[in-house]
Amino acid sequence: MSSLFFSLLSILFLSLPLLSLSSDSDVLLKKIKPALQGNTTIANTQLSTWNLSTPLCQWRGLQWATATGAALSCDSASTRSNLSLNSDTSIQLTSIQLPASGLQGYIPSEIGDFSYLQSIYLAVNSLHGSIPLELGNSPSLLRIDLGSNSFNGSLPPSIWNLCDQLVSVRFHGNRLSGSLPNPAGANQTCDSLKILDFGENKLEGGFPLFITKFSGLQELDLSANRFTGSVPEALAEMKSLQKLNISSNNFTGMLPAEFANSKFGADSFEGNSASLCGSPLDKCGSGSGSGLSPGLIAGIVIGLMAGGVVLASVLIGLFQRKKNKNKGIEVEELEIEDGEQNGEGKLLVFQGGEHLTLEEVLNATGQVMEKSSYGTVYKAKLSDGGNIALRLLREGSCKDPEECIPLVREFAHARHENLVPLRAFYQGMRGEKLLICDYFPHKSLFDILHESTTGRTLLNWPKRHKIALGVARGLSHLHTGHDTPIIHGDVRSKHVLIDELFIPKLTDYGIGQLMISAVADELLSASSADGYKAPELNKMKRCNARTDIYSFGILLLELLMGKKPGDAKNGGFDLPALVKVAVLEETTMEIFDPEILKGIRNPTEDGLVQALKLAMGCCAPVAPVRPDMAEVVRQLEDNRPRNRSNLYSPADIRSGAATPY
Repeated sequence: MSSLFFSLLSILFLSLPLLSLSSDSDVLLKKIKPALQGNTTIANTQLSTWNLSTPLCQWRGLQWATATGAALSCDSASTRSNLSLNSDTSIQLTSIQLPASGLQGYIPSEIGDFSYLQSIYLAVNSLHGSIPLELGNSPSLLRIDLGSNSFNGSLPPSIWNLCDQLVSVRFHGNRLSGSLPNPAGANQTCDSLKILDFGENKLEGGFPLFITKFSGLQELDLSANRFTGSVPEALAEMKSLQKLNISSNNFTGMLPAEFANSKFGADSFEGNSASLCGSPLDKCGSGSGSGLSPGLIAGIVIGLMAGGVVLASVLIGLFQRKKNKNKGIEVEELEIEDGEQNGEGKLLVFQGGEHLTLEEVLNATGQVMEKSSYGTVYKAKLSDGGNIALRLLREGSCKDPEECIPLVREFAHARHENLVPLRAFYQGMRGEKLLICDYFPHKSLFDILHESTTGRTLLNWPKRHKIALGVARGLSHLHTGHDTPIIHGDVRSKHVLIDELFIPKLTDYGIGQLMISAVADELLSASSADGYKAPELNKMKRCNARTDIYSFGILLLELLMGKKPGDAKNGGFDLPALVKVAVLEETTMEIFDPEILKGIRNPTEDGLVQALKLAMGCCAPVAPVRPDMAEVVRQLEDNRPRNRSNLYSPADIRSGAATPY
């Protein structure tokens, strides 16, 4: 009898641990789901699938493993409908993937209870609160992406408990503050760590030197924080580092000499204290050390030469006209200053605008075509019957002439099939300014894509691909076709004109660089409302090649999806977020505009899927991760649609009007 009793007792004790175990699904339902949902009463579409009446394989944004460690395959119908898996304690959670899912809560301490959790992707949500200390207790965690949320407070030092196994850590675009905590081990090298991104937070203190011991680090982003002090030599000595961004901080002093010959450009360091110098930034001490400032020296020289400037300018202009007429050489630039003596201002004429005169420009009859916060565009008719486009810049919106004119000259050298050329520039005596371009009687890409009128132009995939490739080529030329890169600064479908052969032409490049800070900020606000603004511009306030690339990515998504980017209140959509949700839900093909799927047999072979991946790469929240425009052009050229015969109408083909594509 006693033997039976002890046998039963043994069985009872052996079974107690099993009875007390909670499955990972149980922790998700009771702790993680309510925390991520937050206080909102509206059910989250992703989290609502986490319930006991829905089979585990249909819980969105999650991946699982079996007791053997192998990934749980949900391909078979029987597994996808198996409700018994919901309470199976041998099934382990391995990944949480809910980017751009409308989450509004916080991450609870129970996040550290998952023994097999390898990745957490919760970027682009509205999560808040502090990063839980228990995150560092996850024994299998390899990848963390909590970017573009509202997490605050300091980073818990427990994160470095995982140092030897972590591969990727992204906290970009939050509100983390204080200094980065040091790992407990003074000599920890975190050999597996490849990506470390703390950009766009409120972190402070000196450069975190411990990072320079991470021997395998390939990408480092500390941009748009409050770091101070000097940039250490050890950073320049990190051999594995491929991408670096420490811009928009308060670093000072001289950059390590090793950066002079490194792969990192000025955009990796710009936006810091004015005293941060050294290659690839400005040379230290440039413009100082002599008895006279450059401005004063220039003033003296200009004063000495003032008597002969007008005469020399007129003579040079006449000489250029004669030489070009005799030799058939196109005029690059003529300065017509004689009008200034009569109180009419000055006209700079560039290549292709030789026929323009000051009198003709000022007497042209204009018709308002477009109004914006910084100016008005007119269609102006010349005396010979030709038309030009005049952009009158709002009084007080532009920089001073000494800053403005050199920039205008740079823009005037931009000549490319996919750019609207600048033909002339007028500077009036009262400060008024006119940008004079060719007039194109064509609609913008925005109008063609989104106008609802009957008889609108239909854009199939070959036509949209041609437009995307042309815009990419134009941007690439702006970025790399000149000694000094030209930044467009306001890439959007409204600034892309489409001709009858579906050749796109970019307009308005460089406008923001001509504006004073307050007006430039207005442009950024408009860009943000329309969904084209790169996330780093929230703090940097300065456009660069990478922000142009982000805007191009949005434009490419706009072409692929047929939806307007921007605020929901204005009928727009967060296009990257829609793509991320579709990828997680395995409904990617549903996001394409039905118009471009017509006649497409295989979206992969026709380059649609590759274009979508490229667009999302351009829209990467971390600027250095984005491809440059030359790479964008290469990828688009390598993935053209197979059937391009329907690019042109029969009339276009018969007339020989079709251009190479």
